[in-house]
Amino acid sequence: MAVMYLLDTPGEGPPHEDGKLGAREQEALDAYSTVVTSVAERLLASVASLRVTRRLRGGRRADGAGSAVAITPDGFLLTSAHVVEGADEGAATFVDGRELPLEIVGSDALSDLAVVRVPAADLVPATLGNADHLRVGQLVVAIGNPLGLAGSVTAGVVSALGRSFPTRAVGKRGPYTRIVENVIQTDATLNPGNSGGALADAGARVIGVNTALAGIGLGLAVPMNPTTLRIVATLMREGRVRRAYLGIAGGRRPLPPRMARSLGRRSGVEIVEVVDGSPAALAGLRRRDVIVEVDGTVVEGVGDLQRLMAAEAIGRALAIRAVRDGAPLSVTVTPVELGE
Repeated sequence: MAVMYLLDTPGEGPPHEDGKLGAREQEALDAYSTVVTSVAERLLASVASLRVTRRLRGGRRADGAGSAVAITPDGFLLTSAHVVEGADEGAATFVDGRELPLEIVGSDALSDLAVVRVPAADLVPATLGNADHLRVGQLVVAIGNPLGLAGSVTAGVVSALGRSFPTRAVGKRGPYTRIVENVIQTDATLNPGNSGGALADAGARVIGVNTALAGIGLGLAVPMNPTTLRIVATLMREGRVRRAYLGIAGGRRPLPPRMARSLGRRSGVEIVEVVDGSPAALAGLRRRDVIVEVDGTVVEGVGDLQRLMAAEAIGRALAIRAVRDGAPLSVTVTPVELGE
């Protein structure tokens, strides 16, 4: 990387010939290091290394690993759903040397979040932040246990916001997919075992749960925000997350200019697939219909629709406004519970 120095005054500018940094470079390095070390010092005690065991067919067993973040003093930890998927036993190891057996309290594959608990009353809970306030270029620190190396710290920046990735689960109707929205993309180095660990801002607030290694120099994290906090609270309380099911697959589609002006919005959700026998099919929705409103709430993207498919919508008749072949359409749909 080429670096251009604009000043050449004593104690500033490029490194000296003896390899020592100038005052300006030393000051910048110290500031960066101070932030990272401060975050590490405040969070390392809150991040555990998880070891889980899964029973396979034929009596064989397979071991897995990941990370988790303490969120209450009395033993609750937050991790990634795929870390504990199918596990029948496991343990959490902390930087103070304690290794405690864990139980899975609840798991939600469609958000890739899970809550586990260990028998402890004196954990150091992390402070949870809000990723909705993140900005591209902001410094972030990842803490986890990659490749079995406990208490590893890496740092980088928020490379992008608003990313998404699909998650899958299997219910009685077969497999179904949900898009995890507003995923944080970071260049902080992540490796196998980082999943479930903390992604923190400069104030040591956990603003994401590391979930996937997307490629070289590219990591993803499920954002910590009000939606995530509701999921975590539900998992702690009920062990699962109930969602309403319409039986459609779709994507964001811009509305024709005339229709956009008439409706006062720019886009909707185009239906690309309707599951046979689903609530959407029974209501008469078809492929290429564009949903623009559900129960009085504007829908401009898949995320808007997903947020409305909460437990409260199960079994309740919802008025849906859509566009079909350029003309307005109104139908009533009664969602059922996803996975049933």
